[in-house]
This record gives sequence, C-alpha cells and structure tokens, in this order.
Amino acid sequence: MLRIHFTAADLTRVRIADRAHLLWETVLSLHRLRDRWAPGELDGWRAGARHRLGGDPERGRRALGVMGALIPERGNFPDFLTPSALHGSIDESLDVLASTPRKQLGLEMGRLDAVPTWLQPLADGDRHTLGLLTGSLRDYHRASIAPYLDRVHAQVDAERAVALRGLLDGGTEGMLARLRPVLRWKPPVLEADYPMPHDIHLAGRGLVLVPSYFCARRPVTLVDEDLPPVLVYPVRRTGAGTGRPAGGRGPLDRLLGRTRSAVLASVDGGCTTGELARRVGVSPASASQHASVLREAGLVSTVRDGPSVLHTLTPLGRRLLSR
Repeated sequence: MLRIHFTAADLTRVRIADRAHLLWETVLSLHRLRDRWAPGELDGWRAGARHRLGGDPERGRRALGVMGALIPERGNFPDFLTPSALHGSIDESLDVLASTPRKQLGLEMGRLDAVPTWLQPLADGDRHTLGLLTGSLRDYHRASIAPYLDRVHAQVDAERAVALRGLLDGGTEGMLARLRPVLRWKPPVLEADYPMPHDIHLAGRGLVLVPSYFCARRPVTLVDEDLPPVLVYPVRRTGAGTGRPAGGRGPLDRLLGRTRSAVLASVDGGCTTGELARRVGVSPASASQHASVLREAGLVSTVRDGPSVLHTLTPLGRRLLSR
C-alpha cells in the first residue's frame, strides 16, 4: 500500500503536469514492452516498437542492453532516469539527465542489485558512460515513443482535463477524489495499491501529479523521499487515443460534421489549441479554425492565458453535447 500524507499546506501546493513527461514515458514503456500485463491497446505499439528497434540491430541491442541493466523487470530503478523537470523535447530532457550530480549517480547506482562491469563507471559520473546512457535512451525513444507521441500527448491532455474539471468543481480535494479507481483520496491521505508498504509525508512540499500513458495498473513514485514529491499514475484509456468520439456522435456528426463534432467534444473540460489539435488529430491551424467557428456559434468560449488561448464549452455547447 502506498500512502501519501498531506498537510493543509500541501493541499495548496498540488499541481498536475501540463504535458507528458518524456523520460517517465520512455522508462515505463520498457516495462510495457517486456511484460505480459500491458493493456491490449498497446499490442500494436509493442509490435511496431520491436520492429523499429530491430531495424537497426546494433543500436536496438545497445539501447535495450543499457536500459535493461538499469531498469529491472521488478523493483526500483534509479531516480536520475526521470528528473523532475518537464521539457518539450527528448534532447532537452536528456540534457537535464546528463547534468545529474555525481553524488546522486553514485548513491542511486549503489542501490541496484547488480550492475554490469561496463556500466559501473556511471556511478563516478564518467562522461563516456553517461553519453552511452543518454544515447541509448535517445535511440530507444526515437524508435519506440516518438512515432506514438501524438497518442501519448492526446491521452495525457485528456486525463489532465478530467483532473482540472475536478479542481474547478471541488478544489484540490475534488481533483484528488477524481483520481479513482487507481488512487483513493481518504483525507488527509492519498492511497494506492503498491507492491510494498510505502509512506510519503509531504510535510508542506506539495505534490506533482504526472499522468502517464505507459504507466499501467498502479502509480509509481520516486525512491528518494528527499527529492521533490512526484506521483506518476496511469491515464484513463479511451481506445483510439484521441479526442474523437468512438463510433461518432450520430445526429451531432451530421449537424456539425464529424471533425467539428469531435472538436466540440474535446473542448469539454477546457484545453488549449495545441491540446485540442492533439486530441482530435488535426493541425493546430485546423483546430483553431474549428474552434473559431464554434465560438461564433456560441458553443465555445475562448480566453487568452499568457501565450496560449484556453477553450471551454459555453452552457449552450454543453447542452448540445449532452443531447
């Protein structure tokens, strides 16, 4: 059982990641590649990833060998593989990983049960071995994650919209309560099934929630409790992985057209133009155009939020969607 203990101060410092965390997705996808408990939705992804990794056998074997040595099939993997910073590209994320302090590298490598001789210099911050690690992660990501990234972003965006709707309706506790069934909010403790007893006392530091496409069955957290608290949890799966309604929406599709109907449905809960484009599977320019038409019809409201714009349903849009 995992138990995360909140104080009143922690409830004001909960936030949800604003995008998919590329290194968490990369690391967790290796579990899904080799375990038999992965959701059926990932069968096609698994076959494609293996095919692409096999397309360059030398790089594929090296990537899987390096990652497999650091990420056991069961048990903990080093925290330095998933630094807390969120970035838009894998290269930016790997630059952060490459700057991990030598002390942290040594401590976390020391926790592993067995490390191949050729990888042991990583514990001393050896630049060549660190380059081997980041290069392997990059090769694996390009073969296994990058071709699937639109789907990953779409489902993470959709999960974030659900959480934010909970925040709007019921504050932080309302958001935490919406995380069922994987997470259970029993004030002041957030609980989840876990392979071992594990208690985390936030003690005023707050918590970052990270929805993950490749996380499955139960959440994951960091080993070192002195690091900023992070909880990675599986998204709710929606079949095709986009905001497009499964099987269409019948009369609404005929009234608005299938794509515009999907845009209206995807705006539910609020989203930016970029998020909308990923959910529906269209370009940002097309998403913006569809949102403009729906706004002129009084179905969508748009406000500027810094460099982005946020789209939400109007009461008329929500009534039309619900019918």
